[in-house]
Amino acid sequence: MDAFEQIVKIVLEGQGWWVRQGYKVRLTKEEKVAIGRPSTPRWEIDLLAFQPGTNRLLIVECKSFLDSFGVRASEFIDSDLPTKGRYKLFNEAKLREVVFNRLKEQLVTEGLGLPTSSVGFAMAVGKFKSAADRQALHALFESRDWQLIDDLQLREWALQLSERGYEDNVATIVAKLVAPERTRTRKSRQVE
Repeated sequence: MDAFEQIVKIVLEGQGWWVRQGYKVRLTKEEKVAIGRPSTPRWEIDLLAFQPGTNRLLIVECKSFLDSFGVRASEFIDSDLPTKGRYKLFNEAKLREVVFNRLKEQLVTEGLGLPTSSVGFAMAVGKFKSAADRQALHALFESRDWQLIDDLQLREWALQLSERGYEDNVATIVAKLVAPERTRTRKSRQVE
């Protein structure tokens, strides 16, 4: 279990999403051929989230890159980069269409989704190469109606966890240790 995915999962749950980690999409042989990968195993979604109140499914790919250069916008924009393959679902429209359609059918069959559920696409990023990359990716994702959950948003959501009551999970405990002032602020508001 990837620690970054676990943190993203916990903060999404704090925002009202039900989340499954490492969800496998079972493509048919015909679908594998259609995406040019006849021998591919089941496609794995990092996080699959469902928000009952909005009947919305959210497919979340997680890229931490905390100990590396960070996510670069050019890997989404420049089609000649060899590292573009790192972001297959974002960069290959046919692959995305096939995987998302099969995913929705599979969820309906398993009783985990409704035929009327809308499907959204997001990427959670722990580190960008630069502020310019963050800005360019926000613009690109917005133009494609995708959601970019950046490091600043994740930090804010994680800090909001420190304002909640006691929960026996690592992310909440770490948030309380990192931002004890938020816990004190919440307690002082309750006293008033």
